[in-house]
Amino acid sequence: MGLFNVPVGIGDPQGERFQIVEALVDTGATFSIVPAPILDGLGVEAQRSGSFELADGSFRDYRIGETVLRVEGEEVHSVVVFGDEEIQPILGAYTLNWIGLTVDPARRRVVRVPYRL
Repeated sequence: MGLFNVPVGIGDPQGERFQIVEALVDTGATFSIVPAPILDGLGVEAQRSGSFELADGSFRDYRIGETVLRVEGEEVHSVVVFGDEEIQPILGAYTLNWIGLTVDPARRRVVRVPYRL
């Protein structure tokens, strides 16, 4: 498919302040992941923690919360994972689906699609 980034606004829980990051679009990632210092700085609180399988097959626990994300002009409350400080932000499948976006691999971009039942 090829890898590409899109700008994503990471908001505080009230959707009043945003920090723009370049996030890797990864439909293989369940949730979006953002460096913990960004989320902590915006006042996002972890609501739980969970074990995640990493690309190398190992498992690691991360904090999980919810906040406002802005992608392609749409704002939604979405699950976010508190990643390590140096991690590249990832836009995962849950957020893409919740906003109604899919990946156009030929043009290396996200595009709007209708919801399906």
